Amino acid sequence: MPNSASLLISTYNWPQALELCLLSALDQTVLPGEILIADDGSTEETKLLIQDLRKKTTVPIRHFWHEDIGFRKTIILNEAVRHSQFDYIIQTDGDILLHRRFIEEHLANAKEGFYLRGSRTLIDEPTTKELISSKNYLINWLSKGIKNRFNSIHNRFISKIFMLFNNPHSIEGVKGCNFSFWKKDFVGVNGFNTEIVGWGREDSELAIRLINNQVYKQHLKFQAVCFHLHHTIFSRDRDERNMKMLEAAIQNKTVWAEQGYTQTNPVIEY
Repeated sequence: MPNSASLLISTYNWPQALELCLLSALDQTVLPGEILIADDGSTEETKLLIQDLRKKTTVPIRHFWHEDIGFRKTIILNEAVRHSQFDYIIQTDGDILLHRRFIEEHLANAKEGFYLRGSRTLIDEPTTKELISSKNYLINWLSKGIKNRFNSIHNRFISKIFMLFNNPHSIEGVKGCNFSFWKKDFVGVNGFNTEIVGWGREDSELAIRLINNQVYKQHLKFQAVCFHLHHTIFSRDRDERNMKMLEAAIQNKTVWAEQGYTQTNPVIEY
């Protein structure tokens, strides 16, 4: 079990959601050792928000930013991980509200040779608007406005039983909003594939390369619960191309991304 971890949060131009995400991250039973913001080119408003929140915590919040020239999430995620100070990385998105035991349970279930894949609960649009307007990040399985309530149940006993049926070779349901891994395993497959640009498949493609490198999936159900704020769907015009890269990684049993972590890119740390 790692002693602590870097919490990696991706964001792009939604500071109101990021604020709630960070507030939930700073209200954990076990705080992260640091918070890494991987910013895909947000405006000044996000920078100012992060600067303000730094004043309210002793947890280091590091903000990594690159120019907005399109959806390049894989690149900025790699750059944020490069600067991480801890051996274990817990990844989420800036539109996610974390259960208070999110960090604790990722750490408690971490083990060598595995990455963890958790679940998310969707919040409907009216409830999302209410939470943002009131700056309320506290939500649970009994709250209104939850679409897939089953995923919001928090029960460690049921979770341990569910783990007995884990399929370590499956990438089904892998999402970057509830995902954790050892940094050495991430580096060992060359991180995120930066040829994947635009929305979609970057998390699954990383997961299959981890599996191909004998780092297997552990499904973390009913623990490390998180809630996804509603937003309009991103453009999926690159999804078909990205899907082909995922399929190629599966078919060819790819381990190493030709374009990934070893290719450094310009980044600013605020």
